[in-house]
Amino acid sequence: MEIKRVHFIGLGAIGLKYAARIHDADPSLVRVIADDARIAQFRATPPTVNGKPYDFEFVRPDLPGEPADVIFVAVKWRHLERALADMRGFVGKRTSIISLMNGIASEEVIAREFGRERVIYANVYMDAVRSGNAVTWRDIGRIVFGEENNAVVSARVKSIETLFDKAHIPSNVPADMLGAHWAKFMLNVGINQASAVLRAPYGTFQTNRYARELMVSAAQEVVEISQHAGVGLDQSDIDRFLAIIDSLDPAGKTSMLQDVEGNRETEVDIFAGTVVDLGERYDVPTPVNRTLLTIIRAIDADDRRDR
Repeated sequence: MEIKRVHFIGLGAIGLKYAARIHDADPSLVRVIADDARIAQFRATPPTVNGKPYDFEFVRPDLPGEPADVIFVAVKWRHLERALADMRGFVGKRTSIISLMNGIASEEVIAREFGRERVIYANVYMDAVRSGNAVTWRDIGRIVFGEENNAVVSARVKSIETLFDKAHIPSNVPADMLGAHWAKFMLNVGINQASAVLRAPYGTFQTNRYARELMVSAAQEVVEISQHAGVGLDQSDIDRFLAIIDSLDPAGKTSMLQDVEGNRETEVDIFAGTVVDLGERYDVPTPVNRTLLTIIRAIDADDRRDR
């Protein structure tokens, strides 16, 4: 299957970074789903990646055209319900939907809306900083994606892999995608939340033993829950997580820290909130994530009050 129509919904740091890469490879492939207000905003202030402006083709939710071959969902959790409504007119019988969102919940929501057969799992490992419509990055990172189980790689996964190769987007298709998905969730639960409460970049977690202990303690609760959920993360996943953190730009910042600094509502409910809910389901104590949930919700409440 040749991919001819790639739609994005959401042009934050992740969406804009990868939309730009595919646009560089072939501008005719890329369309961005957006309403009139968002289109006007992008026309007034064109999005840029590492200083390069992009003039994407926009499609309006109320004027759907041909179905997309692939839709990348790259919105914040609080905007997912609206995004699903806006993209409905572009979902056809052969459309694959890839969530580039954080957490482990968006795929289930998308599957309920459009059918599990359309969902492709994905994790994004990247560094990027967003300010308004401008994104900067030093390392393109990689996308880990596929079906829940890739012991035999499906035709649609191969076609998406070809698209990534064409756009020079590093990618990997693991045999156990579900395990990889939880491993990325564990990483986000640890580094995103610890960075938000400490207001600290990656370098702090590379050198400060107490910051590192907080980060690992939050992640460890995900490992314990995974063993009850049939996923089975272990110490080797923690070790890989720490190696990733130690490889990052010390000055880089997590998306949650950027949200806190920008007075934007965080995604704490899909991180600590999910961990606490799963802990209650499986009777696993989650004191670290309960505390982080309370602290970050308090930060969110102050930010909303100040706006």
